[in-house]
Amino acid sequence: MSTTTKVLTGVWIAAVTVAAFTWLPPAQGFRNPESARIVVFHVPCAVLTFIAFMANALYSWKYLRSRNPLADAKANISAELGMLFAVLATVTGSLFAMEQWGSPWNWDPRETSIVMLMLVYAAYFVLRGSVEEKSKRARLSAAYALLAFPAMVFLIWIFPRIVESLHPTNTLFSRTGLDPAYRVTLWGFFAGLVSVYVWMFRLRLRVELAEARLRERRHSELEMEPIGAQP
Repeated sequence: MSTTTKVLTGVWIAAVTVAAFTWLPPAQGFRNPESARIVVFHVPCAVLTFIAFMANALYSWKYLRSRNPLADAKANISAELGMLFAVLATVTGSLFAMEQWGSPWNWDPRETSIVMLMLVYAAYFVLRGSVEEKSKRARLSAAYALLAFPAMVFLIWIFPRIVESLHPTNTLFSRTGLDPAYRVTLWGFFAGLVSVYVWMFRLRLRVELAEARLRERRHSELEMEPIGAQP
């Protein structure tokens, strides 16, 4: 991502944030209509959680087909970003819950499901950390990611909708969707967040590739050392 793009993304996100607190009207029907604006930040984080974990499954599938280490690296980075946005969604959701329901945690189905989701992908990282051999680690991680994907879909899209929830359905969210002003602001913030996601993904991938080249260089230097050479 070029410097210009980064600056424009920063300006865009700042502008949307200002709009959320100055242009959006209070969300009527809530205990605290003013603080309900946090939904425009919470929902994009939740959507990007799904996108990142979906990318994790896609790259894992590509790795199993091609055995390309680059696909494994991209799968791992996608899982890392998915976990990051899951944490952000949880934090913003807890702030919303504190203002609207009087407690940051209420064991609402959506709160419970995102914790379960983070535990599922925490196990993915534990698996990667417990296997030293690279190809075996990549194979096992890819297989686990594909098994985790249906669970992720269930926990994000199905489980919270088949049980009673405190989350709003008839205020901000009507039968036709979000209030127009909230919809524009929410998707504006989502667009900026996607740009940040892409930048973070590319940056993390460059770091991963640089580390891989460094490991290969060190390995080559060790192989070139004379037998019996003193450290």
